[in-house]
Amino acid sequence: MSTLGKFITFEGGEGAGKSTQCTLLASHLKDKGIDVLVTREPGGTPSAEMIRKLLVEGDINRWQSSTEALLMFAARSEHWHTRIHPALQKGTWVISDRFVDSSYAYQGYARGIPLEQLEKLYQFAVGSVYPDLTFFLNIPLNQGFERVRNRVTSYEERFEKEALSFHEKVQNGFLDLAKKFKERYIVEDATRSIHVIAQSLQNEIHRRFSI
Repeated sequence: MSTLGKFITFEGGEGAGKSTQCTLLASHLKDKGIDVLVTREPGGTPSAEMIRKLLVEGDINRWQSSTEALLMFAARSEHWHTRIHPALQKGTWVISDRFVDSSYAYQGYARGIPLEQLEKLYQFAVGSVYPDLTFFLNIPLNQGFERVRNRVTSYEERFEKEALSFHEKVQNGFLDLAKKFKERYIVEDATRSIHVIAQSLQNEIHRRFSI
């Protein structure tokens, strides 16, 4: 499935600042005259948001690891086929707060599901199209969780309640993925100021896509 728009994803642990940077990058691209869709996972469509509620609310032991993975890819299938791919086909650039690499990191590296099995689920749910560019916002766990604790809203995420050892596996998983997919991964130091990070991301977009 060829696409006309560019597909950019943001990955990172809790409190890394993905949502903020998604918004800033989208605003920058719009200023350049580019049509942009900002979305998130799990979720992004009404049906996928229904699945999101099942995934992010409740006790951390609510689901078997395999069930959690299947729900993630069910939401992703809805998201891809009904929102992301149609937008890309129209030439719209899509920026997603999380995508398949989060499944590899959370359900794969942290939950212990073999990456080969998750890859088969991806091929079934989405196909062979991957993001054009993935920004991994890397932040020490203690700083990320300090940001989470300072949020105005109460905890929604089951994953934020997981033990520190779980989140260490997630972070190490993302770093391993950055090495594995180095042609599309950019690792950003998320301890820097919001605007310094945003400028770095914009520079990379201009370099890579010649805009």
